[in-house]
Amino acid sequence: MTKAEFLEKLRIELSSGVTPQVLQENLNYYGQYIDDEIRKGRTESEVLAELGDPWILAKTIVDAQREESVEDVIYDSDGRTYRGNSSTEESSNIHVWSLDSWWKRLLLILVAVAVIVVIFAVISGIVSLIAPVLIPLLVIILLVRMLRRRW
Repeated sequence: MTKAEFLEKLRIELSSGVTPQVLQENLNYYGQYIDDEIRKGRTESEVLAELGDPWILAKTIVDAQREESVEDVIYDSDGRTYRGNSSTEESSNIHVWSLDSWWKRLLLILVAVAVIVVIFAVISGIVSLIAPVLIPLLVIILLVRMLRRRW
């Protein structure tokens, strides 16, 4: 593949996914990059092999462009809506945990079972500590009440 073929394939792949300005910026950048590397003594085929398939490169550029243009919508407790563009740095703080795979569901079930077991163990431990004192005390209180009724 030649530089012209590479840039043409890149142009075709990018044309449907990015703005004309972004398309031209990327074509200029990669054209300049290839020229610079050739001036450094590398062959055109080496540089193009390093860059890889133009389709993959275009997909990466389109995906990056879409991430930059994602609009955040924030709803507050008063029902107001705020809109704004987020940068990838800001959106990296947002974590969404979904149960879309089997291992996440299994992990959730195991955590729930572990919490129930821990709660049961704590309650059992408390009862086993209190029972030796509480049961005789309750028996004595019941005996005293029964004896008072008979007298």
